[in-house]
Amino acid sequence: MKTYSYKDKPIEVHGVPFFEKTEKLERLPEEVRKAVPSLEGLGRRCPGARICFRTNSTKITLTMTFETLHWDIGMSIYDCQSANVMIGNRQTARFAGLLHAEDYETMVCTEDFFKTNETEDVTIWLPRNEVIADFTISIEDDAEILPPTPYKYPPMLFYGSSITEGGCCCRVTNAYNALISQHLDIDYYNLGFSGGAKGELEIADFINTIPMSIFVYDYDHNAPSVEHLEKTHEAFFKRIREKNPTLPVVIMTKPDFDYDPLGAQRRRVIYNTYLNAKSSGDSNVYFIDGETFFGDTDRHACTCDCCHPNDLGFYRMFQTLAPVIRGILGE
Repeated sequence: MKTYSYKDKPIEVHGVPFFEKTEKLERLPEEVRKAVPSLEGLGRRCPGARICFRTNSTKITLTMTFETLHWDIGMSIYDCQSANVMIGNRQTARFAGLLHAEDYETMVCTEDFFKTNETEDVTIWLPRNEVIADFTISIEDDAEILPPTPYKYPPMLFYGSSITEGGCCCRVTNAYNALISQHLDIDYYNLGFSGGAKGELEIADFINTIPMSIFVYDYDHNAPSVEHLEKTHEAFFKRIREKNPTLPVVIMTKPDFDYDPLGAQRRRVIYNTYLNAKSSGDSNVYFIDGETFFGDTDRHACTCDCCHPNDLGFYRMFQTLAPVIRGILGE
C-alpha cells in the first residue's frame, strides 16, 4: 500500500476557506478567531469539509487522528466524530461506511473500505465536532490516485447556527446543506457555529474575502434576543452587500417556529431585512420562512429536542431550499 497525506496532490480538500494557502483543516484563521474569541474552538473544526480524489484501488485504508475528542449531548459518535465515505458520482454516490472513533478516549482510528477497480470519485466528509490533527489515505501499490471530478457549480456559503452546522442528524451527509451539495453537485462552505454565530461584523468581513456563488444567511437561533436581531441582522446583510452587490443572498428564519413564543417577532425582524433590500431595488435577495420547512404532516417528528432537526427535518429543509437554489442557478 502507498500512503498519501490529505495535503498531497492530486488530493483536494473542499469546504475549508483558503486551504490551498494554509493547508490547515480550520474554518476560521487565527486572526479571525482572536477578533471573535467565542469562535476559537468552533472555528477550528470543519463540518462540511471534504477530502476528494479519484482512484481505481479496490482497497482504501483511511486513518484519522483527532486533536480533540468530546461527547455531545445531542448526537452520537456516528455523527460528531465520524468521517463519512461516499463513492461514485456525487449526485448518485453510495455510502461506503464510517471512519469513526471507537470511544471518547481513542484519538486515532483506521478503517478499510472496498470497491471495484473502476476509477471512481471518493468523497470523505470530515466529522462535525472535532479538530482533525492528521488524515492519511492508503491505496494499493499498483493503483493510481487522480484529482476528483470538478464540482458542477462553484462554492456557495452557509452562515448560521448549530442547525447550519449539522445538529442533529445521524450522519454529517444528512445535513440540509450537505444534501444541497450532493444533489445539485455544488461545492460549499459551512460556517455554522453552535451557539456562536451572532451576526458579528468581523465574520461578515471574513466572509467577504471568500469567493462564493450564493450566500445563505441564518443565525436566528443564536441571537440572544429580538433586540439583538434588530441591531445586527440588517447590518450584517448590508456589510455583505457592500462587497458583493450582485451576489444572490438567501435569507432564512429558523425551522422550529412552533416552539418559540417569540418566533413571530424574530421572523418579522428578518423579513424586514428582506423587504428593505427589495424596496431599495435589490433583485438578488430571497426569503424563506422557516415555518414552512417542516411541512404540514408530522411536524412534531422533524426535531430531536423541539429545536434541532433530525434526519427527517433536515431532509424537509433540503426539499424546501433546493428549488430556490436551482432557480438561482438557472436549472
